[in-house]
Amino acid sequence: MIEFVNVKKSYSVGTKALRGVSMQIEDGEFAFLVGPSGSGKSTIIKLITGELKPTSGSVHVNGYSLERIRKREIPYLRRTVGVVFQDFRLIDKMTVYENVAFAMRVVGAKNQEIRERVPYVLDLVGLESKARRHPGELSGGEQQRLAIARALVNNPSTIIADEPTGNLDPARSLEIMTLLQEINNLGTTMLVVTHEQHLVNQFGNRVITIDEGLISSDKVRQYENQ
Repeated sequence: MIEFVNVKKSYSVGTKALRGVSMQIEDGEFAFLVGPSGSGKSTIIKLITGELKPTSGSVHVNGYSLERIRKREIPYLRRTVGVVFQDFRLIDKMTVYENVAFAMRVVGAKNQEIRERVPYVLDLVGLESKARRHPGELSGGEQQRLAIARALVNNPSTIIADEPTGNLDPARSLEIMTLLQEINNLGTTMLVVTHEQHLVNQFGNRVITIDEGLISSDKVRQYENQ
């Protein structure tokens, strides 16, 4: 579960990124976090992953209290949270298989675990036939699927997708969002951070809107065609 209670975050330059955010995302939920540039979306991601600590208030993520977390605990927190970045952050010199396997190696997974888990995850995202290709040989949509596979491979309970369709055309964007929905249906908590309102409108999910560091709306949308 992700819980923010009256969270404020100010930066040393004086910027008040969050001005009292309270929200709760339950295990297994799918939610969108939307808002304009500079509204506080990126700060929320960094608080969830332990990159930042709140100035005041409390942040709880999968059993960890982020305002009190010790440095040595942060890697364990991050094993429970997979992050999908807009710019993919793939390693060009590694194959598709190696990119996903690398994410397991950095947390100390054994070779047998890697051999069993990586093909399963590649199959889940539809890249099993591309295992020996390199990222540069993939389309933009396939590269994003690879980024999702890497976020999934350590079996996190939560995935944060940061503008996962920002570099894709509308058809591929819808494809990626449908894949994230399918992953959520398997039990993974999903928080998708985006500014693409037209895409959000196509899914009947909870939408949390943030503006100028405050939650301005939190509701479940109906499908656009209903």
